[in-house]
Amino acid sequence: MPTSSTTIPHLIVAGFHALSDPLRIGVIELLRQRELCVCDLCDALGVNQSKLSFHLKTLKEAGLVNSRQEGRWIYYSLNLPQFAALEQYLADYCRLSQILPATPCNKPS
Repeated sequence: MPTSSTTIPHLIVAGFHALSDPLRIGVIELLRQRELCVCDLCDALGVNQSKLSFHLKTLKEAGLVNSRQEGRWIYYSLNLPQFAALEQYLADYCRLSQILPATPCNKPS
């Protein structure tokens, strides 16, 4: 089990960061059904393309979404293996039977 942020893989940290924003959660929810182009995502979320582009970049850097270009359109879909990695990370905590209390600190104050 990781004991510090330095031992947690970058994509796990980036994934949870990406999921911390309501607009990005909205994107994820829309992509649960099917692949969508940027214009459809903008319409569904009521945001302009420049604002959405920032959030899509964050999701893509976290490995949560894939993109593909077809002509002049970019289509986005979920990257399910990365969601499975986040799920596995959380599942590791469910297997903990008991968290031990701290040992008494012997350092002088």
